[in-house]
Amino acid sequence: MAENETLECITEHERILQEIESTDTACVGPTLRSVYDDQPNAHKRFMEKLDARIRNHDREIEKMCNFHHQGFVDAITELLKVRADAEKLMVTAQTEEVIRCRIQQRNMATTVEKLQLWIAPLNYVFCGLSVSRYYAALKTMEQLEKVYIPRVSHYRFCQIMAENLPRLREEIKEISMSDLKDFLESIRKHSDRVGETAMRQAQQHRTFNSAVAKQASMGHYTKPVYSLNGQAHTHPHNGLMIDDTGEEEEGDEEVLTAQDLVDFSPVYRCLHIYTVLGDRETFENYYRKQRKKQARLVLQPQHETVEGYRRYFNQIVGFFVVEDHILHATRGLVTRAFTDELWNMALSKIIAVLRTLSSYCDDPDLVLELKNLIVIFADTLQGYGFPVNRLFDLLFEIRDQYNETLLKKWALVFREIFELDNYSPIPVETEEEYKQVISRFPFHDAEIEKQDFPKKLPMSQSVPQIYTQVKEFIYASLKFSESLHRSSTEIDDMLRKSTNLLLTRTLSGCLQNLIKKPHIGLTELVQIIINTTHLEQACRYLEEFITNITNVSPETVHTTRLYGLSTFKDARHAAEGEIYTKLNQKIDEFIQLADYEWGMAESDGRASGYLMDLINFLRSTFQVFTHLPGKVAQTACMSACKHLSTSLMQMLLDTELKQISMGAIQQFNLDVIQCELFASSEPVPGFQGDTLQLAFIDLRQLLDLFMVWDWSTYLADYGQPTSKYLRVNPATALALLEKMKDTSKKNNIFSQFRKNDRDKQKLIETVVKQLRSLVNGMSS
Repeated sequence: MAENETLECITEHERILQEIESTDTACVGPTLRSVYDDQPNAHKRFMEKLDARIRNHDREIEKMCNFHHQGFVDAITELLKVRADAEKLMVTAQTEEVIRCRIQQRNMATTVEKLQLWIAPLNYVFCGLSVSRYYAALKTMEQLEKVYIPRVSHYRFCQIMAENLPRLREEIKEISMSDLKDFLESIRKHSDRVGETAMRQAQQHRTFNSAVAKQASMGHYTKPVYSLNGQAHTHPHNGLMIDDTGEEEEGDEEVLTAQDLVDFSPVYRCLHIYTVLGDRETFENYYRKQRKKQARLVLQPQHETVEGYRRYFNQIVGFFVVEDHILHATRGLVTRAFTDELWNMALSKIIAVLRTLSSYCDDPDLVLELKNLIVIFADTLQGYGFPVNRLFDLLFEIRDQYNETLLKKWALVFREIFELDNYSPIPVETEEEYKQVISRFPFHDAEIEKQDFPKKLPMSQSVPQIYTQVKEFIYASLKFSESLHRSSTEIDDMLRKSTNLLLTRTLSGCLQNLIKKPHIGLTELVQIIINTTHLEQACRYLEEFITNITNVSPETVHTTRLYGLSTFKDARHAAEGEIYTKLNQKIDEFIQLADYEWGMAESDGRASGYLMDLINFLRSTFQVFTHLPGKVAQTACMSACKHLSTSLMQMLLDTELKQISMGAIQQFNLDVIQCELFASSEPVPGFQGDTLQLAFIDLRQLLDLFMVWDWSTYLADYGQPTSKYLRVNPATALALLEKMKDTSKKNNIFSQFRKNDRDKQKLIETVVKQLRSLVNGMSS
């Protein structure tokens, strides 16, 4: 190390000696001063070097003198010869030369004196221009104009310089404006990097303070700083601090502010220059106009993808981070009113773009990712003092759209579950299978738990699947409600309302459509009723599930209740109604198979085949109904018996049926007896006494009236509460009697000679007249 320093010192001394030998003696002083500014004791080594050089030059002079000595002697001899003549000439020429030299010396002294006034200022000007120190150059030119040029204004070159100063100012203005344009172009291209860093810092800040954020109604925190990992370098052309490694490293991070990320010196320099030139307003107007244009460009999304919108938000954040720094770092270049105007314009555009996107987006995952971007975007800009309430209001609108997309998605899920269900009780062969089922669905039944394996659970496989999907929906809905700066009570209310929509609209609609499908038979409907009963009982577990998520007590005054009870009750009632309808339709199908011989003389002595098949069908069907709630099975049984009784009555009173014989009445009576026997056999338990048989009471009293031919009793007791034939309507009896009267008329030519037949015919006509009078009396 010492050898290198010695070598450098020797080289420096050698350069100084060469400079002393080659320059004028007037400039030797600054050169020698550099010797004393160097290392300590360097001047001693220099003096030694100088002495050695002097001795060397002395030797060379001595050699040269020795070499030219003879010629010198000859020249002296010649000069002595001409000295006399030279003395004569010198007297005259010396006087003229002295006068001329004195004049030149005086002029030179005056010129030097005047030029001394310009040397330093001109050095400042040219040095300032050479290193782009435009602001210093302008201050120097101002000093020239006010101080130095007036002193030497009568010189022509001074006038030329004074005339060129405005041109220099314009050149400086143009150069600085060009730098500003390069800065604006560069910051427009790289604003997404600035915004990305800012949003990443905001996200980290929100993550580190998540516990506090959950307790606060709205997040408020100090302005974040931004860091880039790795070694950062300043790129002189764009002024940005760019991470050349492009990778994040764990451990200590170099924290950079917005000023470190962006080189704002072109803005400051240009602002100072225009201020000195008295044209600050022009600069401010230009800057604001250009930034407005850039804002409009930034606010146009390029690609409607997650990455496209992430870059969209990054660019907007980067734009306003730069403007926020300019607002606080400069005086008046931009004002709070200007940034508020830009933000309001940007906010309106952003809201319009996001509202349009959310209106037609049917992918809940995309909407959720977009929501997360909006939250980070809003939190970042809120840290810089920009109002973001409208963004969170927009998020509530998007939340409704998100819930709609979730409802559509889960409608498909529910439909698929219903289509794949076998509508049979779940068989469990082992205890592991049983535990697996109850882990997915809260089922508890002491009687079934006591049974040995294998056994069956009453609900079908769709029940645990539906219950699991409802919980998945709640989780999906919760994902959107998170990070919205809302209290647990509000989030709890959001979850319950969205779950209610799922139950009352989506699941209910799927159940209603399922019930109405033609391939769903009575067995499937019975299973659906059982399924909805268990789902209804599981609603309280869904309440507890939401409570565990939000930690909001269900006893809270404003807690919304789940409407699952009414949903499943409505679905069950619809299924019950569909059971009644399908059961009646099946009865009608059997009735259509009836083929009575209405003119038969005597009955066959046994019930009709179609009716026995119908009764067997009803017996097997009602056996399936044993799994239904008691009232449902009883109502279905009563409804079926009433419908059968009504259908049989309508068959007797059909207007297209003109004649009925007594034999047909007897055959019909045998069929009704079978119906009564079926009703008395208690096909569904729970009926009291002869309740079910009362469904056929109208038919029984009507047939008894005709079988016994007890018209005197009927007419005598008509209208009495204790009448034996209280349920027989006169109009009904009249219609059926007229059909039998027509049969008597048809056989009249064969029976007119038999006294009994003639008496019977007269009795029929008498009864018909009395019945008509009763009917007319009722109508009047």
